[in-house]
Amino acid sequence: MSQLNIVILAAGKGTRMHSNHPKVLHEIGAKPILGHVIDCAKALNPDKVIVVYGFGGEAVKEQLSKENITWVNQAEQLGTGHAVQQAVPHLEDRANTLILLGDVPLVDVEACRKLIAHSDSKLVIQSFNKTDPAGYGRIVRSADGQVAAIVEHKDATAAQRDINEVNTGIMAMPNKYLKKWLLQLTNNNAQGEYYLTDIVSLAVAEGVQVSAEITEDEWSVTGINSKTDLVQIERVYQSRIAQKLLQQGVTLKDSSRLDVRGSLACGRDVEIDVNCVFEGNVTLGDNVKIAANCVIKNAVIAAGTKIAAFTHIDDTAIGENSRIGPFARLRPGTILAADTHIGNFVELKNAQVDIGSKVNHLSYIGDATIGKQVNVGAGTITCNYDGANKFRTVIEDGAFIGSDSQLVAPVTIGKNATIAAGSTITRDAPADSLTLCRAREQKTIVGWQRPTKIKK
Repeated sequence: MSQLNIVILAAGKGTRMHSNHPKVLHEIGAKPILGHVIDCAKALNPDKVIVVYGFGGEAVKEQLSKENITWVNQAEQLGTGHAVQQAVPHLEDRANTLILLGDVPLVDVEACRKLIAHSDSKLVIQSFNKTDPAGYGRIVRSADGQVAAIVEHKDATAAQRDINEVNTGIMAMPNKYLKKWLLQLTNNNAQGEYYLTDIVSLAVAEGVQVSAEITEDEWSVTGINSKTDLVQIERVYQSRIAQKLLQQGVTLKDSSRLDVRGSLACGRDVEIDVNCVFEGNVTLGDNVKIAANCVIKNAVIAAGTKIAAFTHIDDTAIGENSRIGPFARLRPGTILAADTHIGNFVELKNAQVDIGSKVNHLSYIGDATIGKQVNVGAGTITCNYDGANKFRTVIEDGAFIGSDSQLVAPVTIGKNATIAAGSTITRDAPADSLTLCRAREQKTIVGWQRPTKIKK
């Protein structure tokens, strides 16, 4: 196999997007359209990836700066042939080139591999049959069925416009041919542009074989030119993710009401209710259940955990058999051990909660370390910010924090300590004691015994 160069054409303005942003930076699944095409290119293990950019180019380069790409500026948009001409200095003489389009995010890796495999000595193009081919370049075949030319819609005759086989713009060929054909392009056509598709007739005239691989997957070759297109492709993208999850055994209450904007890895017997959004990298262990309307980002949720409705989770790790929500918010830096319970309308930020502890409803726990088997009553607040600096609260194993308490950091609540409801704690509370502060002073009752549950 020859060396592989990949040229991605991404210079278009996207006028019909009615946006100040470059078309290729609009997102599908929270990733730029062009990012999806680059992912396809990288999966093909090329020797070089060249992106031809134009409108808003600096923004495009900046957003995708981490990619190992050769960037080429098409200062004037004079057609697809002119765009590829800008890449010529970077094309290796002994390589083959695959042309991709920067606005086709669902491009299929396997279909591209097939084109590349057949392109060592000929020009291979990808085509598809479209019921309404208006606007597309037509694949014109000779009497014996061989590809003879691609004729753009504006230049096509009435008979040619009746052809349903259309060009996708994706093609592969040896660079020894491509470089020569690019030099022969003219702009003698209805749009006054240099068409890349004219290389087909040049190849035929030279006796180089041209073949067309017809794809049945129209979405894999569909470009985005408007916000309507963007919405349609987004739903196709999400539908394909949902189908893969279903095939893996995930239970989706409604596969049309799921959004994955990153990667979602699921164990066995995972259940996901409607209108859930997964962002970044999310892992769900076996038997995890996600109720409706949750937003989960960059999280690891261990086996057996149940996430109740309307919960927001961001940059958080949750241990096995925990119970979260409803209406809980877990912010970055939160780590929950196994068997923890985070109640409704609870917010945690940069908090570590150990095995078996509970933070009940209407509480805010920020910059805190909570030990094992701690009970945090409703309405508890760790006052971690003094207006300039943040401080940490430590609640040791077995402590009980009464409802409506304020723990003013930095402060430590000792092992098995009890804080009476309604207290504002500004100094460390000793272990195995009841501490309360409901007036001007804070008291500690040494040796106080916590009530035990009366058996019924």
